[in-house]
Amino acid sequence: MTKRLFVALDPPAQVRDELTALCTGLPDVRWTPPEQLHLTLCFIGEVSSNSFLDIQEALQEVTSSAFTLKLKGLGLFPPRRTPRVLWTGVQTSSILTGLQRKVITQLRHSGITLEKRKFIPHITLARLQEGALPRLQRYLGAHALFNSTPFMVKHFTLYSSVLGRNGATHLAEAQYVLSAQEQENGE
Repeated sequence: MTKRLFVALDPPAQVRDELTALCTGLPDVRWTPPEQLHLTLCFIGEVSSNSFLDIQEALQEVTSSAFTLKLKGLGLFPPRRTPRVLWTGVQTSSILTGLQRKVITQLRHSGITLEKRKFIPHITLARLQEGALPRLQRYLGAHALFNSTPFMVKHFTLYSSVLGRNGATHLAEAQYVLSAQEQENGE
């Protein structure tokens, strides 16, 4: 049996509500359901049962302090072609970047092959279709100054993703607590 895995941070309920308030006003988009809003640290992909256990153990070795994070602004992927994804970004955080590097390093040390992709921290708000494009610039202008309430990141989660007709369903497989000593968000 295989599992499709990724490692992510979850925004708290208040920030999910703020993000959900952004998820309106564009036709022809598939908005991300509020319970599935997350910031991916690492996409792992399909793995076997044995690799799944190795991944769980490797992630237990990741150490970092809890830290404060703030979501900021909106963007599109891909940036230079017809956009397919609408997202919100993250205020610069060296602690977040360090945590992401530690996750990648631990997984690679345990023999997991990962794609090499630049880390652009974001939360996907919607998948865009062609009909959304005419109103997209107006939508971006209206929400360009989005800033979330700052929130504490106290853990990260290993998720499995089950693909279905209406997108993916994410299931929390394991949670990894960060040390209680908060670090300032070094920029």
